[in-house]
Amino acid sequence: MPANFAPGQWGVILGGSSGFGLATARVLADHGLNLCIVHRDRRSQLTRIESEFEKLRGSGVELRTFNADALAVAKRNAVLDSLMDVVDKGRVRVLLHSIAFGHLKLLASLPEGVSRDATHKLAASLGLDASPVQAVFDDAFAAGIDRVHPLASSPAYSEKSLLDEDDFSKTIFSMGTSLLSWVREIFDRELFAPDARIFGLTSEGNQVAWRGYAAVAAAKVALESLSRSIAVEYAPYGIRCNVIQAGITETPALAAIPGNEHMKAQARLRNPFHRLTTPRDVANAIYLLSLDEAAWINGAVVRVDGGEHISGVSE
Repeated sequence: MPANFAPGQWGVILGGSSGFGLATARVLADHGLNLCIVHRDRRSQLTRIESEFEKLRGSGVELRTFNADALAVAKRNAVLDSLMDVVDKGRVRVLLHSIAFGHLKLLASLPEGVSRDATHKLAASLGLDASPVQAVFDDAFAAGIDRVHPLASSPAYSEKSLLDEDDFSKTIFSMGTSLLSWVREIFDRELFAPDARIFGLTSEGNQVAWRGYAAVAAAKVALESLSRSIAVEYAPYGIRCNVIQAGITETPALAAIPGNEHMKAQARLRNPFHRLTTPRDVANAIYLLSLDEAAWINGAVVRVDGGEHISGVSE
């Protein structure tokens, strides 16, 4: 595959061991961009992750990886100190913020007896016992029949603890405003290329409310606002900043959201292509926006969802 980046240019990916971050690393490496990947994973996961990193090295690019907390000041400085040993000034072309660390808790406990299960009413109208009818629809939903999701059992939400102010502040920083810390530090070290591209990731949760997603939604909105300010205030230095709004995508982060199976079913029904967005779809968009030809796209929220957001009625 032809290289589209100048020799010696680098990309910095925060959260690059799975999901959007790893997919973007694959695409950028395929097109000749050297990579610095910061990730935070348990030792038990490292064998799989190192296997993925070896594939990146097989693309012929330089790769530096750090299993470290990207949110800690000392760790961030250590990563960039190490990077400066191998990267010349003005060579970081891409910065992707793909940190997925936040609290997924309810704002309020569900009232006793509240459920979205319609199956019990259906069974009663037919004079049947609800339990076997419910089992039929749950089995059908588990088998991949998306259209029965309104009749499948409701998602289970943990009510052991509710969101508090500390949960909000930690989530907003980790998934939102921590982007600024990295932008400033890379900028102050004069590492950004003259036409650098900065990316954040958001979701449809920036406008719609999903149970248990309130803190992450707040972080996404904060990230979008911050990205617009970066786009304006760093423009005199040639830096562009955009946010990618992906459709519902199968990632470890999605798997942690309560009710994600229902979310995926709804997305497949609503999407004009009747499939979920993939990490590769998003990675391809980030790659395209990193090219010289995309230099005039700045301060935007770019939807990468196959039209999911404009399709209001499922077939």
